Amino acid sequence: MSPRGPDERDHAASGPRRIQSRRRTAPRPPLPARDGVDPVRVTIPPAGPSGPVGTVADHLAARFPHVAAQLRALVRAGGVVDAAGRPVTPTDPARPGQRIYFHRPLPDEVPVPFPIPVLYRDENLLVVDKPHFLATIPRGRHVRQTALARLRVRFDLPALAPAHRLDRLTAGVLVLTTRPEARRPYQELFAAGRVRREYLAVCRAPATTVLPPHRRSRIVKRPGVPQAREVPGTADAVTALTTVGPAGPDLLRVRLAPRTGRTHQLRVHLAALGAPIAGDPLYPRVCAEPDPADFSAPLQLVARSLSFVDPFSGRYLRLVSPRRPTLW
Repeated sequence: MSPRGPDERDHAASGPRRIQSRRRTAPRPPLPARDGVDPVRVTIPPAGPSGPVGTVADHLAARFPHVAAQLRALVRAGGVVDAAGRPVTPTDPARPGQRIYFHRPLPDEVPVPFPIPVLYRDENLLVVDKPHFLATIPRGRHVRQTALARLRVRFDLPALAPAHRLDRLTAGVLVLTTRPEARRPYQELFAAGRVRREYLAVCRAPATTVLPPHRRSRIVKRPGVPQAREVPGTADAVTALTTVGPAGPDLLRVRLAPRTGRTHQLRVHLAALGAPIAGDPLYPRVCAEPDPADFSAPLQLVARSLSFVDPFSGRYLRLVSPRRPTLW
């Protein structure tokens, strides 16, 4: 897609400008990415009751007991290295503050059988139309079958990194940066609310439902708990809503413009309004975990567009996915 459409204008009349982040770039790992996945970095904790245990191999085995035998074998094979890239031996002591790196054993994954179309690319950005069922970054049981890992391999871009994230079940516009120096400025756009976002959703609600124009609440997501939830307190999540009309019996089309970016914000807000998104396995109640090989019922939520002033060029970019929820 062209970076500018016929109805778009530059927001900065002064032309391109250079910008530099004040954030220090993280040290480059001594191991390269493998299959698009970065090595694990472990920092040995300070000495104490829960501090390092014996050797580096002992510490790894205690810290990751479910793969202890595999990690000890990895140490013996020279697959665990220190910050200088020197292989750790089975007898090396665990020193507080020491950083070590290794490629973790990867889980078996069901391939996500959908392409990742490119919407826009320049020297700093790769913008794609992420499909449903594909996580943004490696985490848990989703590692190689993630947008980041697949795109790194496809374009040979080991430094590729997301400027923001989309839920695994949400499809649509995803912005990634191609250079480490570019990541911070784009992340700051999202953090400061200077990116306009529009989503499309099909909700389970009577066709005559008219949603309020805004939903404001405080949302909390506890580690290890699948659902986020609204709690009393100062609102930190704001969503603008536009009721479009029926999509069928007891199905409602809705446009959403989140003003903030809390975890599961749109899913939480619509469920709280009595119009949960069709196909949502978490809201309003947690359903049985679906078969990982079943791609037949995608969440009816699409990140339709993003627009912002590019922090490097000063140009206005509006990036649009042609995708719509399948029930739209």
